[in-house]
Amino acid sequence: MEPVYKRILLKLSGEVLSGEKGTGIDFNKVEEVCKVVKECVDLGVEIAIVVGGGNFWRGRSSGKMDRTRADHMGMLATTINSLALGDCLEQLGVTARVQTAIEMRQIAEPYIRNKAIRHLEKGRVVIFGCGTGNPFFSTDTAAALRAAEICADVIFKATNVDGVYDSDPKLNPSAKKFDTLSHYDVLQKGLHVMDSTAASLCMDNGIKILVFNLNDPSNIKKAVLGENNGTLVE
Repeated sequence: MEPVYKRILLKLSGEVLSGEKGTGIDFNKVEEVCKVVKECVDLGVEIAIVVGGGNFWRGRSSGKMDRTRADHMGMLATTINSLALGDCLEQLGVTARVQTAIEMRQIAEPYIRNKAIRHLEKGRVVIFGCGTGNPFFSTDTAAALRAAEICADVIFKATNVDGVYDSDPKLNPSAKKFDTLSHYDVLQKGLHVMDSTAASLCMDNGIKILVFNLNDPSNIKKAVLGENNGTLVE
């Protein structure tokens, strides 16, 4: 089968990388994800990744720190996760580059759009760390921004649920799952696909969002091949 997407932005939560531990990094889980990313690269798909840092730090929930400083700590957490993904991909034989929105040249490249696109064109996986580099913006917004900048066909938002529901399926057994939605629906109904800033950015730039479950990492490859195994927002 042929991929239906040429260039994707894969958004991973930090919690996904912690596996069942809930915090830190479960390297078996990281390897599971990276093996599927390699399969997609081998199909000729260009892949960029934005990863969160919630497995190390959730600054908003602390409530006791200056928000800007707390967000900067979160950016450092995303860099730890980015380096872990990059290392695992390299060990699997996939060339990867970590680019950070805040310069830390000894361990990662600074984010440069044209350089990122060139890496993708050469078949390298590019991992974006530090979010947008600005406080008060989530890694969801970073994913939307980078997807727009690199002209990605779609954002894959890999989560711990199998799509978007009209209410929390863990609390409401009768919650209805949506197969497709518009960006406007997401904003109007307050659905928790992405935060409103990220959703608006995707709407303004016509970026599709596919939300699916990453408990089975093979869902990434299924999505690349066109199987709608979650909720498509377009």
